[in-house]
Amino acid sequence: MRRAWLPLVMAGEYQHIRHGFEPIYDAHSRVLILGTLPSVKSREQQFYYGHPQNRFWRLMAGVTGEEKVPVSIPEKTQFLLKHRIAIWDVIAECDIIGSSDSSIKHVVPADLTRILEEAPIEGIYANGAKAYELYMKYSYEKTGREIVKLPSTSPANAAFQMDRLVSVWGNELSGIR
Repeated sequence: MRRAWLPLVMAGEYQHIRHGFEPIYDAHSRVLILGTLPSVKSREQQFYYGHPQNRFWRLMAGVTGEEKVPVSIPEKTQFLLKHRIAIWDVIAECDIIGSSDSSIKHVVPADLTRILEEAPIEGIYANGAKAYELYMKYSYEKTGREIVKLPSTSPANAAFQMDRLVSVWGNELSGIR
């Protein structure tokens, strides 16, 4: 029986999740954007930012000046590589309830060194506070690379409307693209 003082998210069941797909990058990638771990919807689709309410792909189109928002996985991959953007997640595996970042525990961090060694990454950016926190806790010491915390593209981040996200992300990424 769930106690009234426990957060509602705790009513779910923890699952051990392993990141199921590869990072997107190539030898020309200059920007690395890190999330936490793929959401349930992203894991179903086997690609990043798969929830239809997540604003990542619309945001990236806005930041890069593209009129067309990529929809298919090949379009999204081509879009990222065209704009020299790499994406991956801080977590390789963990225990989590659904897609709730606040429930993450028993973290095994992703090994970011392969991207950092194979691509001329000039800036690392966290998609949200939790990705930033996890990077600082598990990856910063190993990489020695600073990370910039950007507002999350998640629909749960109601404080940031799309125009504000485009402004903040665009200002941060403008010197690198």
